[in-house]
Amino acid sequence: MNVKGLIFSAIASIFILTSCATSKIPPKVITKVIRDTVIINSKTEQPEMTRAAKLDNYKVTTDYYPAISQDNRVRFLILHYTAINTDLSLKVLTQKDVSAHYLVNDYDDKVINLLVDETKRAWHAGISNWKGLDNLNFSSIGIEIVNLGNKGNDLSPNYTPYPDYQIKKVGELAQDIVKRYAISPVNVIGHADITPGRKFDPGPLFPWKRLYTEYGVGAWYDDADKLLFISQYPWDTTSSVFITQFQTDLKKYGYNVPTNGMLDTQTKNAIVAFQMHFRPEKYDGAIDAETWAILKALNKKYNP
Repeated sequence: MNVKGLIFSAIASIFILTSCATSKIPPKVITKVIRDTVIINSKTEQPEMTRAAKLDNYKVTTDYYPAISQDNRVRFLILHYTAINTDLSLKVLTQKDVSAHYLVNDYDDKVINLLVDETKRAWHAGISNWKGLDNLNFSSIGIEIVNLGNKGNDLSPNYTPYPDYQIKKVGELAQDIVKRYAISPVNVIGHADITPGRKFDPGPLFPWKRLYTEYGVGAWYDDADKLLFISQYPWDTTSSVFITQFQTDLKKYGYNVPTNGMLDTQTKNAIVAFQMHFRPEKYDGAIDAETWAILKALNKKYNP
């Protein structure tokens, strides 16, 4: 046997002996270890992930963990589409100056890719605003969904449908995140909602209503309220008083719009985003009875 063969044989023997030896040792249950691991919550007596200092000369005790006065960093769940295929999406989201916490591929499989630790900031929202807060990267979890987006143009849009198996992935993942962080329904939003006019994802074909009805995720209006408000539609939609009130209602729901009584570009972009989310059959940026009534119904339900 040559030298290479002897070395290989020795390494293999060590591996086998090590494996046999360690297999007989029962796993040790760790309950109180500091830094990126599991500790016991002294109030619930349940294990949970945490991050804390680990010092050489001092003991950091968790006997009084956690304090009552705190809340979650994560307040928003933001959904996107990638506009490129799965392979390229993985490359861009892991090797470029953009990222998301999760990527939902377009394969009919049981895989969802974690790309960024939930405790860390992913770069997915960019310049953004919702409910008066800027730079939502700091306070959100981002889910990128592999979808080719609009294959047409602004004048003749051609958005890509989402397959059923992909929506099931998104639904279960979003449900888990919303539950763990107690995210408000109105804070489950699309990229278009927080950057109107600049981004349009996840697009008008994303089934927000299905996410709400099947997974209890996000916001949706009650049909009875919508019909009630339609019957109250003022029809005189050209006055600055009416437009100002509509802008106020948009801002109340979360959109970043002025209240200047004018249908300016910023307001129209916000209306388009709102319509894509809640009335995707027609997203022209115009205030009509249905758009007005849906906004009123949503604010009645979630912002009374």
